[in-house]
Amino acid sequence: MRVLPVLLAAVAACSADPMIWPLPSSFTNGTSTIAIDGSGFQFKATTPSADLTAAFGRYRAQTFQHRPVGTSGISTATVTVVNPTAELQLGVDESYTLSVTGSAITINAPTQFGAYYAMETLSQLVIFDFDTQQYVVKNGPWVINDKPRFIHREVLIDSARHFEPVETLKNIITSFTYAKINTMHWHLVDQQSFPYDSPTYPKLSKMGAYSNFERFSQNDVKDVVEYARQRGVRVLVEVDTPGHAASWCKGHPEICPSPTCTMPLNPATNATFELIEGLFKDLKDATIDNHFHIGGDEVNTNCWTSTPAVQAWLTEQGYTADQAYAYFSGRVSDIVFGMNRSVTGWEELWDHFGTKLDKRTIIQQWLPGSTIAKQATAAGYRVIWSTDGVWYLDGLSVTWETMYQQEPCTGIADNLCDTLVLGGGGEMWGETVDTSDIQNTIWPRMAAIAERLWSPRTVTDQKKAAPRIAYFRCLLNRRGVGAAPVNNKVARQAPPGPGSCFDQ
Repeated sequence: MRVLPVLLAAVAACSADPMIWPLPSSFTNGTSTIAIDGSGFQFKATTPSADLTAAFGRYRAQTFQHRPVGTSGISTATVTVVNPTAELQLGVDESYTLSVTGSAITINAPTQFGAYYAMETLSQLVIFDFDTQQYVVKNGPWVINDKPRFIHREVLIDSARHFEPVETLKNIITSFTYAKINTMHWHLVDQQSFPYDSPTYPKLSKMGAYSNFERFSQNDVKDVVEYARQRGVRVLVEVDTPGHAASWCKGHPEICPSPTCTMPLNPATNATFELIEGLFKDLKDATIDNHFHIGGDEVNTNCWTSTPAVQAWLTEQGYTADQAYAYFSGRVSDIVFGMNRSVTGWEELWDHFGTKLDKRTIIQQWLPGSTIAKQATAAGYRVIWSTDGVWYLDGLSVTWETMYQQEPCTGIADNLCDTLVLGGGGEMWGETVDTSDIQNTIWPRMAAIAERLWSPRTVTDQKKAAPRIAYFRCLLNRRGVGAAPVNNKVARQAPPGPGSCFDQ
């Protein structure tokens, strides 16, 4: 019994949209089937660059996974990029135009990053027909004009609660490109472990990592950043301060309130800020992004008020514990600004500073029911939307449908949404994920968030999206990504029994 073709036909019939994820901004198509020469297919750049050449090899292998019979069809995609060596930073132009006619495939993009997304879209259009043993594009000709709705589309990866090896990080980054995710928010260290080898302060990881095998060297970080850059993925590093920092005390107890009360970090000694500055400079040398995440969330100041030396300093300065938090965050922000980088921080920064914050600061909303995004944008500040309970990937009972329903700009004026809501993302906190289950916890639910961040605001129909996300989950599986069944009530559950990928 040939179940799979029947299921495929049913999936396609349920949606008037093409089986492309995320859905492009605009497109036109016809009814013709266009043959593609999978044996000799090449991408050709009108202005070559090393980045494009490397991408061509990746996308050719990704698009043509089967050995076809015969050599008929289009054999070349012409790629024209205005600036093929653009710098990868927040707001870089990621738009593209893709045309697939009966005689030619052309890609036009302002930067190489737009070209990458065009090739990703093409790889989803090209299918292998097992009956004819040929590659084809169905429902052609195609003209796709595409660009992201939001410029910041992240997944947070937490490498402190469970160590995530370099190869795991690279595999995750590769999976991001399939859904046009452009940022890995790297929550590098936390109270549980300090896996980063700071050249200036090596005792931080020597004493603070889980083991000698669960550490990132300076070159490891550089390699991850470069691997991501070549795929159009920014790496936004987060070092959470002053809370979530108990692991720092194992190597440098002098920056903590006391041996028995270890966090928040001690604001009463300059040694704390000297270490932070040296650590941040090390990370600046290893990374390329113009933004740095300083955390700032969940700061319980009881250790400050219960430690006599810190309490004496508070009294001397005339600070409440809350004012000391503001002082600490201000000094850390100044360190980042002094490195000519902008600050990103969790929404507690807005709670404490409000409009006193430097306008270069980006506020990341995360608390359930929060209205920080509305407040901050009304005051002219930029925000990132990643609210717990709906876009936190560690919430295993949150379904893709719930994630798909969210709108980052609810209650925010259109002009502020367009200019100050930078985007958002799914946060993969690491309490219960490591290499064994991280991919099937992220995917396929993250695809729902990806489409909300890429596609036009009007693309909200869950019923129309359902067959496409089912198809996309199977595409991820075919590409070696362990995406869980799309209809799971609890994320990362195994398939319930025998059956097609399209029927789970």
